[in-house]
Amino acid sequence: MIASTQTNHPLSGNSRPQRSPSAVELATTKLRAAGLRITQPRLAILAALNKREQPTSIEQIHEDVGVANCDLVTVYRCMAAFEEIGLVRRAFFHNGTALYEINLGQPTRYHVVCKTTNRVEELDAATAEELRRTIEAVQEKLRARGYADVGHIVEFFGITPQNARSASSAR
Repeated sequence: MIASTQTNHPLSGNSRPQRSPSAVELATTKLRAAGLRITQPRLAILAALNKREQPTSIEQIHEDVGVANCDLVTVYRCMAAFEEIGLVRRAFFHNGTALYEINLGQPTRYHVVCKTTNRVEELDAATAEELRRTIEAVQEKLRARGYADVGHIVEFFGITPQNARSASSAR
């Protein structure tokens, strides 16, 4: 009788560790589930969005993707389609610019924008969590009153401590 020296049993130690899907792979799964095709421009846009740690404009995404790979109109159309299926979130900032960030199911990120420099900072985790709980309570109250498809936009604006100090010392 010949004995087997290898096994495919998951506890045997011979199995390969499962790799977590990349952000772009998760995004393409969401696109397929929504019935949207996976095209090279869409993949390039998703990769550009994923590289950015802060919300970014369509023009910045287009620059990251490269003019040779995709035209600006395609970026606008893709971002509209991505927003419609919830793959991106749009944030509005005080200078009128809409900035986008990828949404792969993580909690909404909230930001504060310096009115002097337009620098965008993400709120710290504890403050963001407190804000999420408050917003969810308000949304639940609205749903209880009969509102459907409730959403929100929250952005904060201020002058960073460094800029406030510079302005007061210049006086």
